[in-house]
Amino acid sequence: MTTYPAAQQTFSRSAPVRLWEDGFALDPYRYYEDLRAQGPVGWAELAPGVPAYVVTDRRAALDLLHDTETFSHDPRPWETTVADDSPVLGMMRWRPNTLFADGADHVRYRTTLIDTFDRVEPHDLRARVHRSVRLLVGRIGPKGEADLVGDFARPLMALVFNNLFGLPDSQSDRLNAALGKMMEGGAEAAEGEAEFGGYVLELIAAKAERRGEDLPSWLLDHPAGLTPEEVTWQVFLTLGAGHEPTANLVSNALSRILGNPSYYSTLTSGARPVMDAVVEVLHHETPLANYGIHYARRPVTFHGAWIRAAVPVVISYGALAHAAEQDHGGHRHPGDASHLSWSAGPHACPVKQHTLLIATEAIERLTQWLPDLEPVLPRERLTWRPGPFHRSLTSLPVRFSPRSPDLPGGPS
Repeated sequence: MTTYPAAQQTFSRSAPVRLWEDGFALDPYRYYEDLRAQGPVGWAELAPGVPAYVVTDRRAALDLLHDTETFSHDPRPWETTVADDSPVLGMMRWRPNTLFADGADHVRYRTTLIDTFDRVEPHDLRARVHRSVRLLVGRIGPKGEADLVGDFARPLMALVFNNLFGLPDSQSDRLNAALGKMMEGGAEAAEGEAEFGGYVLELIAAKAERRGEDLPSWLLDHPAGLTPEEVTWQVFLTLGAGHEPTANLVSNALSRILGNPSYYSTLTSGARPVMDAVVEVLHHETPLANYGIHYARRPVTFHGAWIRAAVPVVISYGALAHAAEQDHGGHRHPGDASHLSWSAGPHACPVKQHTLLIATEAIERLTQWLPDLEPVLPRERLTWRPGPFHRSLTSLPVRFSPRSPDLPGGPS
């Protein structure tokens, strides 16, 4: 049995930190400080009546991520304790895919994802991003104003992932809308989950009937012999985990870039790589702020907290980033990769490089097409979408000189 450092347990079961409140989206750092004041593991609610332990200490997070003996990713014992209409079920419900599997099942599912994404060549992925950016600039460029969340980051990811999964551009708005509802964990979460599920089921049915050069077809034909149901849930995971956090990564990075004119000028001139801005977001404003959900297989004392079985143990990547920023005085080397935004251990993100390529290429291409982007609002007046899991802007309004991709002098 694994043992962990002892510490005095300070949190109160009667006063969980409520991560579902509107105030959390407005100022999550106050909530993170309340959690950290309880010790390495705090007590919170992900939704009304849905309690969870929240890990806010880096050492504790790493112990959790690497301890497959004490902790499981299988939420089914927890699901029996939650109302069927709970708004967080869409993000936490068990499905037969790599996110919710342990042991041999996890290795089998994870291997199929790695092998499948390895077939996507970087130059091909880059071309898909460029094509999608050009299409979106064609829509917004002549107007001279846009919302870089609703008009760019989110529809861009829907176009790119829709294309990777072998569906026409016309289906991308449907994907974008369904995932947005599901991630927020509010009243529309169940509707969003149902819409997204319908989208994926139709996709797999089409690919089962007729293969293509796309990710679902490659999963269906993988030597691991996944069933159509298993492929369905692998795609459900991959589309959700690919679209939403990557869109947030792009919009959060753009907001930081455009909110700092001197920073923006070094990026557009090529003196500073876009990757610097993306890494800053992963350190300080990570898109998937609270996730990495585990469940104790049996009651256990973990870093001073008594962890009951069948209660979610959530890693607060947002709280870890906030703590690290305070510890470092807000200063880090641009190449510092000590953040845990990609998670760690057996469940670390298997497609990190693909995500970074999509995000950096999207930002570079947009700023090449529209080099004089100017924010309409100062960064402190931007608003954020509700929900316990993500750090996601509601909008990022900008203005710029009207431009069409058909004009000469643009990116080639």
